[in-house]
Amino acid sequence: MGIFTFEDESTTTVAPARLYKALVKDADTIIPKAVEAIQSVEIVEGNGGPGTIKKLTLIEGGETKYVLHKIEAIDEANLGYNYSIVGGIVLPDTIEKISFETNLFEGANGGSIGKVTIKIETKGDAQPNEEEGKAAKARGDAFFKAIENYLIAHPEY
Repeated sequence: MGIFTFEDESTTTVAPARLYKALVKDADTIIPKAVEAIQSVEIVEGNGGPGTIKKLTLIEGGETKYVLHKIEAIDEANLGYNYSIVGGIVLPDTIEKISFETNLFEGANGGSIGKVTIKIETKGDAQPNEEEGKAAKARGDAFFKAIENYLIAHPEY
């Protein structure tokens, strides 16, 4: 098994506490509204805290598919949220899991800086290819942008 680490950073005009609320506290409601492909988010195991497994149901290429998301840690005081993708369509046969360690920080003009560390754990001697890393980053960027756009379009939230 190998572990490969990538880091990324995004900025937004949305305040950190508001963004954290949407991404973590109200995610089950906000994500299906903000991300067109995601139809629902439901808890399949746990109580919403660390160890909880959520199923995100989505439509891709006209087919219903899913992703299993396991909450690893929630650090509300420091606007941190760690989770892993442990099953579903985004895990190729060579990948055991993909983990995300996220934090939000104060950015310029009341906005936010989102920092994420992505760890890809492979099965056996498999090596993640560059395309898998690029695909994970692209999905993360698109997800972050969709939440940002939803919050900007809904200032009452």
